[in-house]
Amino acid sequence: MLKFPLLGGCSLDMTRPQVMGILNVTPDSFYDGGKYVSELKVIERIHQIVEEGADIIDVGAYSTRPGAAFVDEKEETARLMPAVELIRKYYPEAVISIDTFRAGVAEEVNTCMGPVIVNDISGGTMDEEMFDFVAEAGIPYILMHIQGTPQTMQKNPVYRDVVEEVGAFFAERIDQLNRKGFDNLILDPGFGFGKTVQHNFQLLNGMERYKEFGYPLLVGISRKTTIWKTLGITPAEALNGTTVLNTISLLKGADILRVHDVKEAVEAVKLVGRLKEASV
Repeated sequence: MLKFPLLGGCSLDMTRPQVMGILNVTPDSFYDGGKYVSELKVIERIHQIVEEGADIIDVGAYSTRPGAAFVDEKEETARLMPAVELIRKYYPEAVISIDTFRAGVAEEVNTCMGPVIVNDISGGTMDEEMFDFVAEAGIPYILMHIQGTPQTMQKNPVYRDVVEEVGAFFAERIDQLNRKGFDNLILDPGFGFGKTVQHNFQLLNGMERYKEFGYPLLVGISRKTTIWKTLGITPAEALNGTTVLNTISLLKGADILRVHDVKEAVEAVKLVGRLKEASV
């Protein structure tokens, strides 16, 4: 896939991997919660993401870290809208993704702020109206795998074969969307969402399996538990480990890296690109 369609006649250039920069407007995200709650800090973060070379800005207003506090739809929307509005103000052509599992939130942002990508951590399992909404709106949709909910997902995740079970989940959910006439999809295996450290490494090892579906593949492993627990460090110290696993992800076919640290991810994309060019 050379181009991934967006609305308005635009598309993402999938001839090279894309970098998605994270903007968390939450007080309690696992790494940067509370850093971007004032308008000034949000603006600074938007400029940083763009200036460091991101292709997509992913805005999250509901922390999905393990055990995260519940946030109602009204509060989530109230956090999201000003951030999206600021991106539109300073970078009208920016590609925006909103990190929400709620169809109502996605619909309101899409209606008021223009087309966005919907990044759904639940793959449509936490709001039965999500598939109908994206199918009707036609906006790009990131279908992610999760076992459980953010409140329960890390209590005791169990799989017989995590690679195959995530693949079966994708197949079933893709079929549901395709039967609604919808095909504008990105797949995300959901690193850290209802998976142990071992499960995450197994997913990374078997990631090529998901390329068989023919959709772009997103990897979001930035500063996650898999890295800092393995290395015996903190999330704040996990940049080097993130770059290592992002590089492996690129070699295994990742099309989009979702990251806190845009500059380093852009550098990884360039270096892996040169490596692949040299093998031709």
